[in-house]
Amino acid sequence: MPRLLLIRHGESEWNAVGRWQGQADPPLSERGLLQAEAAARVLGTFESVTASPLRRAADTAVVIAAELGIGPVPTDPDLMERDAGPWQGLTRDEIEVGWPGHLDAGTRPEGYESDVDLMGRVGEALGRIVARTDSESLVVTHGGVIYALEKACGEPLSLIANLGGRWIEWSDGGLALGPRVELIPDGTVPDLL
Repeated sequence: MPRLLLIRHGESEWNAVGRWQGQADPPLSERGLLQAEAAARVLGTFESVTASPLRRAADTAVVIAAELGIGPVPTDPDLMERDAGPWQGLTRDEIEVGWPGHLDAGTRPEGYESDVDLMGRVGEALGRIVARTDSESLVVTHGGVIYALEKACGEPLSLIANLGGRWIEWSDGGLALGPRVELIPDGTVPDLL
């Protein structure tokens, strides 16, 4: 039965300053590159690595794949983060000024990609990965993708650190959630780096 480990990319320059990224494409921070290197050292063996084409995920995947000695790393646009519409590039404080109470109420603005649309495209991407996988594959994607998958399976929202992730198993055309993992505890970089 194919298993996939979905992980969130390393810290991006916008993560470092608290900006909502959505499908904007800021690069990894220096810390994010170090996180990817550290995560690669604790991962086991994978048949393949696939990534979102957004730089923060694709670059994380390339670093990990090089350390694991596998590649090339294909990208799939259906693994991209949720489109956050007009919230892309804004901080939580800026969102609160423009849309008072929306964050706390769970309300999202027009142009914000729905869970149904997000899961539709992500499900297609995961199906393509499983179709070419015999054992375990690594998927480098985004927090919003993992949150939506967990929500679709009835899990409560729980924040996920950079280089945190979730195992999923695929059987008879459906998926089941496995355990969460934290490759870099709390997204920190070990002192030895």
